Amino acid sequence: MEDFSPNILALLAAAASSLVVGFFWYGPLFGKAWMKESGMTEEKVKGGNMALIFGLSFVFACFLAITMWAQVLIGGGGGEIHGQAPFLTFKHGAFHGVLMGLFVILPVLGTIALYERKSIKYVLIAVGYWTVTLAIMGGIVNAWL
Repeated sequence: MEDFSPNILALLAAAASSLVVGFFWYGPLFGKAWMKESGMTEEKVKGGNMALIFGLSFVFACFLAITMWAQVLIGGGGGEIHGQAPFLTFKHGAFHGVLMGLFVILPVLGTIALYERKSIKYVLIAVGYWTVTLAIMGGIVNAWL
């Protein structure tokens, strides 16, 4: 691949996907369990500045989308050059996202949870969200490279 410029629309779509996944993950799928394990209450949720929370979440997701773009573009081993066929598939990008979830997010959130005395259930919910989200992000930016 000669053009190393990211596809801005792909990055924005990947970032937006984190909010969509979060809506389902922390809503109907694991919302009640997450609230219990994190100590969150309905009052705390309603008392937050949701525009600020969602706005900054989107900005941070853009940072992650750029990171996923770089990972799927230059990642690989054994002399495999990414950013070109046969690596430009959703599946391959999702694979990189899962690796990021397991080898970056899990150690970071797991360590924080140890010091904050959070449960393994809390860690699994949070790491699960980020692993699924990064898999989708990686898939989007890689297939839409």
